[in-house]
Amino acid sequence: MKLGVVGLPNVGKSTLFNAITQAGAESANYPFCTIEPNVGIVDVPDERLQVLGKLYNTQKITPAQIEFVDIAGLVRGASKGEGLGNKFLSHIREVDAVVHVVRCFEDDKIIHVDGSVNPKRDIETINLELILADLESVVKYTDKENKLAKAGAGAKENLATLQKIKNCLEAEKPIRSLSLTEDEQKYVNGLFLLTAKPVIYVANIAEGDISKDINNLSLVQEVKKVADSENAETLVLSCKIEEELISLDSEEREMFKEELGITTSGLEKLIVVSYSTLGLMSYLTAGEKEVRAWTIVKGTKAPQAAGKIHSDFERGFIKADIVKYDDLINLGSYNSAKEHGKVASVGKDYVMQDGDIVLFKFNV
Repeated sequence: MKLGVVGLPNVGKSTLFNAITQAGAESANYPFCTIEPNVGIVDVPDERLQVLGKLYNTQKITPAQIEFVDIAGLVRGASKGEGLGNKFLSHIREVDAVVHVVRCFEDDKIIHVDGSVNPKRDIETINLELILADLESVVKYTDKENKLAKAGAGAKENLATLQKIKNCLEAEKPIRSLSLTEDEQKYVNGLFLLTAKPVIYVANIAEGDISKDINNLSLVQEVKKVADSENAETLVLSCKIEEELISLDSEEREMFKEELGITTSGLEKLIVVSYSTLGLMSYLTAGEKEVRAWTIVKGTKAPQAAGKIHSDFERGFIKADIVKYDDLINLGSYNSAKEHGKVASVGKDYVMQDGDIVLFKFNV
């Protein structure tokens, strides 16, 4: 999974990136501090892996991973190349989902590129640039489909979908706000359009607001209103506090979190929301050599899940032996789970469930 962190300059993007990846991306009080995207890969916290590691006395534990890309601050005119915008937009095309950081705090010491803090306007600035870039792409795709249609090779359905998208973009709405059929969605996915990507809005609040009721934070409510209109998630964080937490040792970190009333780190919250937004889950493999989490899309069937490990597993799939995590832990061993009838042999039509512990059988 690859997430792109975007926003206007000086909203806390790189601060958040530092906090969640501990990568030390440069963060400074001037626009375009980030020019080349910083990339950080983080492990997905999953306490089940440690428990299985002890149960199997395993040699290696391999968690699922997420790649975060800190994309430079976009500005008004980015779709026309302002602020090296076109270069930055190309980085967004490569991600699975967008984490849009929005400034929800006042601070005279930190410059705002538009002179004042206004979350709704800031979101609209970013969205409009992405919409304009998508419109340009849609015109090119439409020309291409028209040429194919004249040659008898084009699909009228594709042209109809492109017109539907164009109407949406011209109304200054992102494609993700559209209701698309399964076939339309499949076609759109292949176009790599910017506003078709799922988005998670991160409302970056002041350190002093961390213990306040978010319903009483007017700037946060502005973000939430926009997110709700797009069926998107809103995550409320203080990026500065998240960065400070990372700089502490584990004991100090827990004391600081307790003092602030924080139970879950920003990274953990972001990962949960990211998995939910992208419809992802994890299945597990376990043994003496390795305990590992594998990320798949919800609804994936057993052969395709096996293909995540190796294409031969999918090609030569015979069956899968599956035990539920809770059953294995409650019964204490794989053999005990088998004796109690908790290990199921499933075929090609089995739909994988989160936390399934799997042994694939295949023959190539």
